[in-house]
This record gives sequence, structure tokens and C-alpha cells, in this order.
Amino acid sequence: MSTLADQIDALLPQTQCTRCGYPDCRSYAEAIAAGLTEINRCPPGGTEGMVRLAAVTGKATLPLDVSCGVEGPLTVAVIDERWCIGCTLCIKSCPIDCIVGTHKQMHTVIESRCTGCELCLPACPVDCISLEVMTPGRTGWHAWTAAQADEARTRYLERNQRRSQAELRHAEQLETKASHKLAHLETQTNEVEVPGELDRKRRTIEAALAKARSQRAKIAES
Repeated sequence: MSTLADQIDALLPQTQCTRCGYPDCRSYAEAIAAGLTEINRCPPGGTEGMVRLAAVTGKATLPLDVSCGVEGPLTVAVIDERWCIGCTLCIKSCPIDCIVGTHKQMHTVIESRCTGCELCLPACPVDCISLEVMTPGRTGWHAWTAAQADEARTRYLERNQRRSQAELRHAEQLETKASHKLAHLETQTNEVEVPGELDRKRRTIEAALAKARSQRAKIAES
């Protein structure tokens, strides 16, 4: 059975642009459902999006909050290949993995997947990314389809899952490495030249081990 947050999330365009002030569309949906924020903070959804949100939440429609941006057409990011330095910062900033490329190699945007979230623009150190309007004359939900939103949501969730798995593997590697170092340290019986040096090393390794275990536990819970 769908919750109110589920219903609200289904009415958001899934750009994951963070303009609403929340880290993603789902977080914004949950905040609306909990009565923590208004329904007028999604410029990509526009006025039509707010009308849809009002219908499902029972809230009154409001003017779009201009602090979040203005309603506009669907845009896609375009990378100027002449200036791209292959820093990969845009790839890391993209919430739906629609930018491809490798370190120190030219990157490109898969236009059919781009939601125009604009998060790659401030990430680029050489300002080689611009936006191209794809739906002139059509804004908000008139520029989007439910299928596009569903695909964007799926790609965002898949991207987060891959990154969580990578972070978990990294935390596990750190934990294993720290455990091995601690075990090796415990076998050292030779007197060290500096008084207390063995204890200092032990405390450092134990702190690193505790941090790695804490990181792994947080990732596993998320």
C-alpha cells in the first residue's frame, strides 16, 4: 500500500536537482508528507506540478518559491569537447549517471537521460558545460513525461546503490587492513627506541579500526 510520501514522490519530475532545499526528490516528498515544507518548491514541476501536489495533499496552491528557481523548459547539459580536461568532477556530481568518460579523457553527456538538474555546472572547473533547451515553449510538467521521471528515479536509485556498495567494499578493506596491522603490532616483542611508541601506534590503529567499523555499520543501515 502506497504512503502519502510515495504518492507525492510519484508526482515529482525526479530531476534530483536539490533546488527544493532537500538532497533528492524522495526527501522532499517525505518532508511534504510530514508537513515540514510547502508544495511550491519544485521549479522543474512548475505550476502544473504544484496543482498535482495540491490535489493529493489537500494543500492550497501557492506561487512558486522564487528562492528555489523559476519554472522553465527541459534542458540538457552539453560539454564543450574543446575545453574539457577530463577531471571527472561532473561525472561525480551527476545524480543519474548520464555523463560518461574517464580521467583525463573527454567526457560527454547522454542527452536522452539528462534531466537538466544543473549540478554539473558548478562542479566544472573550466566552465565548459552549458545547457541546451529541449522543449521550447513547454515548461514544468508540460515539458516532462511520467516515463522520463520514472527512468530518472530508477537511474538515481541504481546509482546510489552502486555507490553504497563501493563505499561498503572500501570500508571493509580499511577494516581488514587495520585489523591486520593491529594483529601484527601485537606480535612485536622487541623494545622500541621511543618510550610509549608502541602504545601510540596501537591507539592510532585502534582508532582507524573503530572508524572503519563505524562507516561500514552506517552504510549497511542506509
